Amino acid sequence: QVQLAESGGGLGHPGGSLRLSCEDSGLTFSAYNLAWYRQAPGKERELVASISMAQETTYAPSVQGRFTISRDNRKSTVYLQMNNLNLEDTAMYYCNARRGSRAYWGQGIQVTVSS
Repeated sequence: QVQLAESGGGLGHPGGSLRLSCEDSGLTFSAYNLAWYRQAPGKERELVASISMAQETTYAPSVQGRFTISRDNRKSTVYLQMNNLNLEDTAMYYCNARRGSRAYWGQGIQVTVSS
């Protein structure tokens, strides 16, 4: 059974940092493209960052230069390093693993940025 488990969320402060992790169990992790999405209250879920099997990365314009996505296939884990947080980063964050038509989601983890 596939399970993606996020960790590392919680309360952050403007200008501060948080690091999210998402550990997989049940997938051939290295064979999947990975991504982080987020959904703020009253808004649609949006793609934050993605990393392909070949380690190619993409970022939403709103986080470019502040967030870094990375993966460790040996640990079956994908990370999202979030620096220079701002209030608009407050959202539920979800990790996603995708291969062709198959897609798996974590349950989500809350990130709240507040002064």
